[in-house]
Amino acid sequence: MPAEETTIQVQVQPNARQNRVVSCDHGVWQLKVTAPRVKGKANQELISFLSDILDTAKSNLSITRGMTSRRKTITIKGLTQGQITKQLGKRQEELIQHRAIR
Repeated sequence: MPAEETTIQVQVQPNARQNRVVSCDHGVWQLKVTAPRVKGKANQELISFLSDILDTAKSNLSITRGMTSRRKTITIKGLTQGQITKQLGKRQEELIQHRAIR
């Protein structure tokens, strides 16, 4: 049985102070990455960041649309939409709780 493929839409802000999941607006995840938008570094950082959050290999993630744009379509192998949403939402909640403690 082939691995399930799921796509998500992301809006990426490069040159951030830290990598983080900001929000999800109308099905588009707002993410910040620390890498600059130079020679694909922000794209590499995005894939690495998502790999860590989703606990999956980088090879299971690919940018299928928007390589040079801030808005991207990411294809993820082996995870369902529900699993992805849960993990990204969990990371977003951690950020909100961290801010509340400060």
